[in-house]
Amino acid sequence: MMPPIQLVIFDMAGTTVADEHEVEACFIEAAAQTGLRVSPERILAMQGMAKRYVFDLLWREQLDHPTADPSRYVEKSYTRFTEVLEAHYQTQPVRPTEGCLEAFAYLRERRIPVALTTGFYRKVTDIILGRLGWLDGLDDAHMGTTDTVIQASLASDEVPNGRPHPDLIREAMRRFGVADPKAVVNLGDTPADLQSGLAAHVGHNLGLTNGTHTRAQLTPFPHHQLLGSLLELPDYLTSIRA
Repeated sequence: MMPPIQLVIFDMAGTTVADEHEVEACFIEAAAQTGLRVSPERILAMQGMAKRYVFDLLWREQLDHPTADPSRYVEKSYTRFTEVLEAHYQTQPVRPTEGCLEAFAYLRERRIPVALTTGFYRKVTDIILGRLGWLDGLDDAHMGTTDTVIQASLASDEVPNGRPHPDLIREAMRRFGVADPKAVVNLGDTPADLQSGLAAHVGHNLGLTNGTHTRAQLTPFPHHQLLGSLLELPDYLTSIRA
């Protein structure tokens, strides 16, 4: 028998924050400007992962030499990416995904905490949260209360390993004193989100098909269910309680 839900963990871009492939576009722009050759399909496949890790991996592939040190190339590309990404989120519209605020309200009424995790670093995470008003009421550790929109925010540069590793999920569990991963729901719109949920052994690993990846693209990856949008989350949670 599955334990009651004690924590729901959401990804940000594409899951709770609308993303019409803007992050990919920022990545591709930074790559092109710094000499890194990469296709949109390759970038899409790595969505959700820590961005510095992605640049490191791609530069190692391009250099294709066992003794090559990609660090200076990685730093140049990553720095340009942060500039492009921050400018985007500071100047372009930022909005919640369909059903996001309704899902948050449903969970808040039931005193189930909401934690947002992301492959972004803290600075751009706070830009996004600030634009949405979700930063209001969070403390210096980015923890909230039962009255704030979200109860925690964790960025990829605050754990040893980003997705697809389970570190973000495990850190969220630690902060809320949740010992049993079967009492955790993990939601995301990328393969990396689902892979991290599997690695953390969560009880409910859910994919969102209205974000950056389609149902067909997410189906091969580990999941308990694929939702069309966050509007379907309350019904899912009601069904598992029943």
